[in-house]
Amino acid sequence: MCGIAGLVHLDRTYPIDRALVARMTSCLAHRGPDAQGLQVWPGAAIGHRRLSIIDLATGDQPIFNEDRTVAVILNGEIYNFQTLRQELEAHGHRFATRSDTEAIVHAYEEWGDRCVERLAGMFAFALWDDRRRRLLLARDRVGKKPLYYAQEGERLLFASELKSLLQDPSLKRVLNLEALDTYFSLGAVQAPATILQGIQQLAPAHYLVWEGGRTRVSEYWDVPHVPPTRRTEAEALVDLDALLLDAVRVRLVSDVPVGAFLSGGVDSSAIVEAMARLSSRPIVTTSVGFAEQAFSELEHARAVAKAVGTDHHEVVLQARAADVLPRLVWHLDEPFADSSALPTYYVAKAARERVTVALSGDGGDEVFAGYQRRYGLNRTEARLRRWLPSWLRAGVLRPIGRVYPKADWIPRPLRARYFLQNLGTTFERAYFADLSLFRTDEKARLLSPELKTALHGHDPFLPFSRHFERVRGLDALSQLLYVDLKSWLANDMLVKVDRMSMANGLEIRCPLLDHRLIEFAATVASELKYRGRTSKYLLKRHLEGRVPSSVIHRPKQGFEIPLTRWLRTDLRELGEDVLFSERALGRGHVQPARLRHLWDRHQRGVRDHSAQIWAVLMFEMWARTFLDRQEPGGVVSP
Repeated sequence: MCGIAGLVHLDRTYPIDRALVARMTSCLAHRGPDAQGLQVWPGAAIGHRRLSIIDLATGDQPIFNEDRTVAVILNGEIYNFQTLRQELEAHGHRFATRSDTEAIVHAYEEWGDRCVERLAGMFAFALWDDRRRRLLLARDRVGKKPLYYAQEGERLLFASELKSLLQDPSLKRVLNLEALDTYFSLGAVQAPATILQGIQQLAPAHYLVWEGGRTRVSEYWDVPHVPPTRRTEAEALVDLDALLLDAVRVRLVSDVPVGAFLSGGVDSSAIVEAMARLSSRPIVTTSVGFAEQAFSELEHARAVAKAVGTDHHEVVLQARAADVLPRLVWHLDEPFADSSALPTYYVAKAARERVTVALSGDGGDEVFAGYQRRYGLNRTEARLRRWLPSWLRAGVLRPIGRVYPKADWIPRPLRARYFLQNLGTTFERAYFADLSLFRTDEKARLLSPELKTALHGHDPFLPFSRHFERVRGLDALSQLLYVDLKSWLANDMLVKVDRMSMANGLEIRCPLLDHRLIEFAATVASELKYRGRTSKYLLKRHLEGRVPSSVIHRPKQGFEIPLTRWLRTDLRELGEDVLFSERALGRGHVQPARLRHLWDRHQRGVRDHSAQIWAVLMFEMWARTFLDRQEPGGVVSP
């Protein structure tokens, strides 16, 4: 994995600040600790930090075409580069390296912007065509690799991370209030927006062309929106095994050691089992657990490791979040409320001691329907809505839901209060509410009157709803899976995995997010993905006889930390100091009395408000790092 950065200007005579591009690139050294490359033309410059994975000797970037008029820098891996190379060489292209990156520059010469459709992998790249003075930026299909950009008049800057852009002191750090509003709903900023005005993310499966001072953004791929293919369960299992094996096989190509994350869940077990079949020696696996047994999956990971014969390593985490949180906030770039970033950081850190590349099971839940409670409940609610008249749902059930007593001791999706509220609204808004940290009424009590006024009625559901509009007409589960892939996966799960692995100089590869597997799963009948009360049915059937049954059929645990207890013990002092400081309350975004109410009830054990408190805490820590510390030359690492 690597880091990329650069800037282009319409005026060829514009004096490029080489020192600025060098700072932008050096800021990404954690993403690429092995080498740095910088290329400057009249009115354009690109920089690259390299984590050497393939072609260690000649793969430094930028990489050029034959006459050096086209250059490319890549963050990620192109898994089908060998096949592309054969095809391009047959068309007369001459390769100078063994790097996967070089396939991009020749593919661009052959197919133009549509070259991105030919690429299979995880990537964010920048390609500069000096003859045409044309920049092409592109991001992979599901958003495994990040790409930020900012256009100011005739100038465009881009980088793998927000902090790299902020090395330019001319970029104003103005809070995007609509993005903040969305953050308090979903726990993460949703692309293409960012937390700062004037800076955007390139959305997954999109490319951007900058030419003549103008930008054009286009989508090049989407999940198929088609009825399920008629196939038996046995046929689906054969297809799944073939596709999964090949997805793992192409991700084992590397000139450095490769291992795997093993949680002991279905997804990582499927990946490790496939790796074991393809490898002639034991796979290096890494697991992370907690002293609190309720949050630890180590025994299940051990069972899988023993069954398939891996070289297994474990790390038991202690509650030292306060020590590492400032560093995590710096790496995350934007406010991020998913507390599982913490164990992800530690498992990446532990894996990096033995390997440079690790395969993970990320994406299995969103592709093969693994979230049992929320998928099962929302499908049930969808059926009930069809039976209940609208006047009853809106006029009776919704008002009852608003006043129904809370029961915080019950898992959130199962609470009658939320169930009644969901029945009283649409399928789409109910799902948005289930994903929200603060439901609409809860957030209204948290946000300050000044912020609500400044938002001018902003509704964070509207961007979310556009995903539903694309798959209207498909069955309920297919709609939920599509929306999760476009929102939850892209803006939460993959952000967490990328930033926490790159913080440790570790490359993560996700076979279950191979676009061929995604397209296959989209054509599999929902009954084969979620049958009765069994989530991820097809993937579990695939694993039967390959790993212990106790691993396959145990309840889903999730990669969580004991946050409820930590906020009452080890993190209590940090939370009190940060949340109720004069600096935090002076920002004027939340109502101090409401925040104090949530905090006190949580401390007394009356309610579990850990997720909501964590969201506010992470925003304040982000603001201190990226808004308050505006040193010349950007953001300084803690």
